[in-house]
Order: sequence, then C-alpha cells, then structure tokens
Amino acid sequence: MSEKRLRRLASNYACTDQELVDALAELATVRTKGWWEEYRELLPTPFLDLAELEHHAAFLQEVQFLFVPGPLQTEDYARAVFSDRVPELPAGEVELRVRHRMRRAATGGETPYKAVVHEAALRIMVGDRSTSRTQLTHVLEASEAEHVTVRVIPFRLEGFTGAASAMTYAGGAVPRLDTVVRDGPQGAAFIDSEAQLGTFRTLFHKVEAASLDPGRSRDFIHKLSKEL
Repeated sequence: MSEKRLRRLASNYACTDQELVDALAELATVRTKGWWEEYRELLPTPFLDLAELEHHAAFLQEVQFLFVPGPLQTEDYARAVFSDRVPELPAGEVELRVRHRMRRAATGGETPYKAVVHEAALRIMVGDRSTSRTQLTHVLEASEAEHVTVRVIPFRLEGFTGAASAMTYAGGAVPRLDTVVRDGPQGAAFIDSEAQLGTFRTLFHKVEAASLDPGRSRDFIHKLSKEL
C-alpha cells in the first residue's frame, strides 16, 4: 500500500492520531524480506509471524512459568522441548524448529528484552541434568548483556496469583501497535485490541513488581545451577 493511500484512508476513517498514522505509513512502505522467509512452507506460519514481530519490536517483555523463554534457550534445551511434543515430530521437523529458535536468539540485536521467569521453569529438568545445568549458565550469561533483564519469581513468594499471565509482549513504534503473543492448545494467539493490551500491560507490571530484582535473580539462578 502506498503512503498516500494509507493517509487518505486514515483521513476517511477520521483517524486524528498523527503519531499512529506516521507509524502505519512507515510499516506500509517498508519492504523487508527477513531471514524468517527461509522457513516459509517449512514451518507453521505463527513461527514466522513471531520472528517478524520480534524483528520489528521496539522492546520485548516475556513472562514464563514452565519453560525458559525461547530467546534464552540453548540448542540442546530447545531440542528437548520440541522432541517431547505430542504428537511426536519427525527428527527433521524437530531440527527445523531448533534452527529457527536459535536464529531468533542470534538476531535479537540490541532490542531491550525483559524476561520474568518462575522458579518452576528453572527447576524443571528439560532433557538431562547436564542440559539443565548448561541452560541455567546460559541464562546467567545472557542476563549480563546491557539490553537484557532477567527476573525470577521464587516459590516462596506469598500471595502470588499471576500464573495465568504467561505472555510475550512486543512493543510497537507507538503503544497502539503493541502486540501480545500467548501460547494455547490450538497454537499461538496474537492479541492487539487496545482494551486487552491495557490488561496485559498491567499484568506484566504486577508480575515484574513481585519478582526478585535482577541482582538477586542472578544469585538465585547461580544457586540453582550449583544444586544440579
């Protein structure tokens, strides 16, 4: 779509948010053929959509309770996750998903990334003991990057009821272009309605406030790794 046509449509629909219109115009005119296109017709479309969403995000915020977040996973950990899927995937399909996940992590650049991870996700042994120990070490190393923040929610936290707030929150060029991704039994759901985005922003801030600060979180993860 041309920028001229988009701005005309915005005017016809009485959209007076100039910041939003400018952001939409930029999206409409940018021609990006990203690395994820290599996987088109090889992986389900949501895999490609998530990679593209992360590529364009101004910031990323993630909450996970059962698994280490995808961008922080090691190759062996990701392989164990995909190998345990039901129905079982052929070996070639598993390796495609692993390569895609590693590519996502490698191309994350300097996009600000916050991850809030429950202790359960860190304690569950995905794969063998060595895989789990290496995974914890990798999370610690990743958390040292200036653009990465990792916070932990310990089991001992009293009154915590935020387990339903697992999500990936991708910030757009303007808040109205934000998107939330939630995994469900039928696959990933992409949510972008203004009312729901407001709810998920509040949920993230509540979960973040309940977690340990980054320094105490690193100490916590280091202690867990020594226990394995």
